[in-house]
Amino acid sequence: MEASASKVTSISNLVRRYGCVCFAAAALALPFAACAAGGSASSDASNASAAPEQAHSLLKPSPEFARLPQYAGTLGKRPIVMRLGAKTDDPDDKTGVHGEYQFTDTGEVVLIAGDRTGTTLEAEESDDGSRITGNWVGTFADDGSISGERMEIDDSNPQPFDLKPLGAGASAPAVAHSAAKGGQAVNGVGNLVTGE
Repeated sequence: MEASASKVTSISNLVRRYGCVCFAAAALALPFAACAAGGSASSDASNASAAPEQAHSLLKPSPEFARLPQYAGTLGKRPIVMRLGAKTDDPDDKTGVHGEYQFTDTGEVVLIAGDRTGTTLEAEESDDGSRITGNWVGTFADDGSISGERMEIDDSNPQPFDLKPLGAGASAPAVAHSAAKGGQAVNGVGNLVTGE
């Protein structure tokens, strides 16, 4: 029963943070994408004990987030570019932020959403648009940079991040082509694609 309540809470958070349309499209498309890739739409204990495979994000950069402020830096030892800004879909939400980050070495895209209260950033991420895969806690400095730690959903395995704002007109670092390149949008949602 506790796991079921946790799933409901996670689903509610995702719908609140990423929007119903994106979540619904992801919920419908992901089982089909897993089957098309030779996987199974279900998850069982035998799969949990198997050696982990390299994750391939189904996400691609969203045009919606392209207009947001950009930051460049590192997550752990990996270079990333983040697009993060205030949410505008709820006028009563004065602290909400959302966006995405992209690993420049692989092109993998990860969604991020949370709150900025004063100089504090608290956010959750999703690498598939349907489940929370990590937590971010950081601080905005006077120069606009953000630093802190990214952790697994149980707050284990902290990795430092350090991001500097890119000035207006500055170019973001080059990003490798992602596995999702050339994918197709799902039900009009442009940042989620099915496998080939």
